[in-house]
Amino acid sequence: MDVNKINEAWTDVYYYLHYKHVEVLTHQNIRFMQAIYKNKNITISSLSKIMSLSHNTASEHVQRLQKKQYVERRKNPNDERQTYVTLTNLGKQVLKRNTELDEEKIRQVLDKLEPKEQMLIYEALQLLRDTVIKEFS
Repeated sequence: MDVNKINEAWTDVYYYLHYKHVEVLTHQNIRFMQAIYKNKNITISSLSKIMSLSHNTASEHVQRLQKKQYVERRKNPNDERQTYVTLTNLGKQVLKRNTELDEEKIRQVLDKLEPKEQMLIYEALQLLRDTVIKEFS
């Protein structure tokens, strides 16, 4: 299988079906927000490891996102020494617009396909997702 063809198809789908970006965010901002979203009750220390950055650099990124009101910090109720970073509702909306595909556009494309073709796409994406999660989580 030609990996370049998979990458080209994936980026074409994203290019045509993504939401219009309203916010001005860096790639690093998005990666931080994704890490926070995918890892419930994450700390700055855990974020720094996931992002392969120093604790101070990770903390600075979180502070910038906090100023934009995309994330918030809250104390662990069982251990006051630990602080969790979570996305705010605004942060979740911004992350969705910057990482997901536009649902209306997806519906428009799916309406052009036969039910069998729709199911084939769904099953292939599920298989890919499940394999990726097993391999990299």
